[in-house]
This record gives sequence, C-alpha cells and structure tokens, in this order.
Amino acid sequence: MHKSKHPAPKKPVEENQDDALAHKLASLAIELDARKDRVAKTDNSKNDEADFHRLIRKCLQQKRDEALQEAIDIAEESDRDACRLLRENIEEASENVVFRREDGRELEVNAFVVPLFARSGGGLRAEQCFQDEEAFDLLRASFLEAQLESRDASVVLVSHAYHPDEIRGITYSQINAMVREAYDSMTRKKAVAAPAIEQSMSGWPENHFAPDDVAVELRFLLGFTLKRLDDPFYQVPKKEAAADAYFETRAKRFQQWAQQVAPLVTRCLVNDGRDVEIDFLYQDLFHGGTARGFAEYDTLQMMAELHHGLDDHGIDPEHAHAVVGPTDIDGEMFVRVNLHANADDDLLVSSEKAIGTAADLMSEVEDACDALTTIGVKAVSLAMKFDADGNAVDVRPYRR
Repeated sequence: MHKSKHPAPKKPVEENQDDALAHKLASLAIELDARKDRVAKTDNSKNDEADFHRLIRKCLQQKRDEALQEAIDIAEESDRDACRLLRENIEEASENVVFRREDGRELEVNAFVVPLFARSGGGLRAEQCFQDEEAFDLLRASFLEAQLESRDASVVLVSHAYHPDEIRGITYSQINAMVREAYDSMTRKKAVAAPAIEQSMSGWPENHFAPDDVAVELRFLLGFTLKRLDDPFYQVPKKEAAADAYFETRAKRFQQWAQQVAPLVTRCLVNDGRDVEIDFLYQDLFHGGTARGFAEYDTLQMMAELHHGLDDHGIDPEHAHAVVGPTDIDGEMFVRVNLHANADDDLLVSSEKAIGTAADLMSEVEDACDALTTIGVKAVSLAMKFDADGNAVDVRPYRR
C-alpha cells in the first residue's frame, strides 16, 4: 500500500512516536517469524503476538500510516519473510474487522474488490460512470443472488469504478475507516456520514484517448460484506480434497456471475451506447484483489511492449526466443524478458515487470512465460539472474 500523496506535516513528538512504533512493530515481526516453526508457544511468545496485533490496531485507529509503512521498510531491510508476515497482518487488520454486539453476536465486515479490464473505443469517461441507478441496484443485488456471498450476509457496493490512482491513494487506516463506516451504514436505521468512503473517490485523471483509440483500462469495483463470524457459507473444509472442491465451486459461481453481469457493468460504465468488453478478475479481499489487478495490468503492458518490439523488427513470434529472469534495478527487483531473433541472436526488445515484496519470484517468472506463450513465442529459457550489465547468467531451457 502506498503512502498518502499529501501527508499532513507532523510535529517532532508525533514523528518520534511513529519512529518508536515502527521499530517496535518491525522487531516483533522479526521475533515472531523466527519462532513460527516452534510447536509449543511460550508465554513470552503469546505476549509478543498479542502486542503485535494490538500495535497494528493502534496504528490503524490513530491513522499512523507512516509508522506502518516505516515498519514494513525496516523489516524488509532485515528479513523479507518477517516483512511479508508484517505486511499480511497489517493488510488483514485493515480490511477485515470483527464487531461484538451487546447480545454476544460476533459480526465481521470486510472490504472486497472485483478488478476488471474495460476495452472501449475512446476510453471510459468519469462523467458517464454509474449514472444508471437501476443497473447499479441490480449489480449490487447480484452478489447475493449469484451466491458470491452468503444469502444471510449483507453487501454494500460503492457506486464508483475506482481508477488505479484512486486505489493506490487509499491508505491502510483509510480502508479500515471505510470498513467501519460500512458497518455503521448496514447496522443503523438512519443514514450515516461516510467521509472516508467519500474521500476515497478522489477522481480520475483526464482522459487522453482519441475517439478512435481502442483503450484497455483497469478499474475496480469496491464493496463491503457484513456476515456472522460463524456463517457456514465461509467455512473452508479441513480436508484438502474437500477444500479444493469448495474453492472450485466458488470459482464456477464467479465465472457464471461475470457472464451474467457484464451487460450491467457496461451500463454502469458508459451511457452513450458504446460497446464495452469487460474482463473480470476474481473477487478478493481489498489488498489481495488490488495486487492481482495491478499484476495483471503490468503483465498486459509487458505483452504489449514485447509485441510492439517484434512488429518494429518485422519478426514473427515463432522466429524469436526469450530469456526470462530476475534483475535488480536501483535496489528494486524486476522480472526481465529479453526477446532475441532466432536467426542471429540479436536483442529485439527487452521489458521489465516490478516484483512486489509480497510476491513469489517463481510465480512471477511463470506468469511472464505464460505471457510469452500468449503472444506466440515458443522457445523460452530461464536465467538465474541478469547482472548489472544486463547479461543473462546461468541460462537453461524452461520446462513447464
């Protein structure tokens, strides 16, 4: 999650508090990660774990996003596994909140997104989006009707298609505040203010597509689900085979839903009769879904760059071979793809895709190899890495 673009000036005391919280959180993450394989938990371990979660909640409630981000940065420099543990726990605490009612019931509210790619002539225009109230109401209701969520749950959907810049601007504490506002709106009879949700819709950048341009744009549907903590609909079976069947059934329901609601989403995105092709990515919790959306977008950009490079040289994909591997650029990790001509081994085009700290390197490499297959490149090799001069090291054939 990115920091706020315009953080408020901080007093020295607040900066010291943020720094202390960040170092404490990072230290706890490193300690907990080091003990993760121990079967029995000591009292000290249990206390550290409780402090870890308490500090995360404290930072979220006090809107100390800079402390959270600094803690992630500190942990990343020391231990990538501890950094991943810290990031995952911050994300989970920010997007998912449990509320205990006076009658003893425990209710859970989480934020989810459905990333989508919209292909249209001339691109999407902010003033046209979500003007069709009937289509929006039907879209919101479809999450329960298609059993993407439990029929005993409640779902609210934000009547907005979030631009990537807007999603990037939502901090950990803001999505946490949005979850709490959603809970209030779903449990109170009177309408309540939702300033965090309203602030999140900061607006799209200007559309620079010409009317005859074919634009493929990433957008996100954002919603919130209120459910009982013990709702059996969400209980994943413990046995592996049963768990696989559970997720397979949910995936099929999503695919059917995506086909059914595409016309509704089109009505929500344009109101001038233009055709829009909608490709949905799987519904997920806020951080997992946004990460998947951005990763897919980066992959599409890589494919476009490679395809254009081949076209510029007048070479068909089957007459080229690829070398794929990780590379370090100014301290940040990327997956690089080099395309070479089969005839003379000349480099035709090179493209990089950033690897997030939470990403799995091999998965990223395999995604790049799948993208190459999609554009028709059949010969693919893997490099252990690309060195500082851009040379591939320890190259070997890629076998699926």
